[in-house]
Amino acid sequence: MTLVYLFIGLFTSTLGALPLGASNIAVINTTLKENANQAFKIAITAGIAEVILSYYALYNSQTIKDYFYDNEWIQILIAVLLLAAGSLLLFKRKSKNYSQEKTVKTSKYATGFLLGVLNPPVLIYWVIAFGIINNSLLLLSLKSSVSILFLFFSGVYLGKILTLYGYSKISGIVKRKISSGNSATNKVTGILLIGISFIQFLKLYIF
Repeated sequence: MTLVYLFIGLFTSTLGALPLGASNIAVINTTLKENANQAFKIAITAGIAEVILSYYALYNSQTIKDYFYDNEWIQILIAVLLLAAGSLLLFKRKSKNYSQEKTVKTSKYATGFLLGVLNPPVLIYWVIAFGIINNSLLLLSLKSSVSILFLFFSGVYLGKILTLYGYSKISGIVKRKISSGNSATNKVTGILLIGISFIQFLKLYIF
């Protein structure tokens, strides 16, 4: 019976990871510009970040929910930052002097973790998810047995990295079928970020 919690964690995490977010876009971008192995490094630590956020949401669910609903500016700031980053990539002009271009190499593991953990909307998602889970016949809290919590958070981790792995595989297929340089990749990434930003604004003022 306790194995059910593994599948609940897996399903809930996968459902939350399917919509395009910062980690997804980083995986897509890295696969297109570099390779799937580098992208998977992002997925590994993004999965760890997902576990941390889901644990924190379980620990402070009502406090987190009240804080974000009382401070709408945080959600607006997230949308504005996404819009700015997307616009920068979309309208960035390609440098003509390739010899003077400098690339800043950052750890993929660090990138995955930071993008995963600095993601307030995911906290809200997990607060809602735990509300739904605990309103069903199942009950999950930090007072649950160690085996139940271990299975659930293992499912959360697997759901996150498998979903990101899926995005990487799809990006790899696209990469093999079309030959596009960094400029085209940046434009695609920019469009995705702008799209997420508009979705965030729609959630705030329409839905």
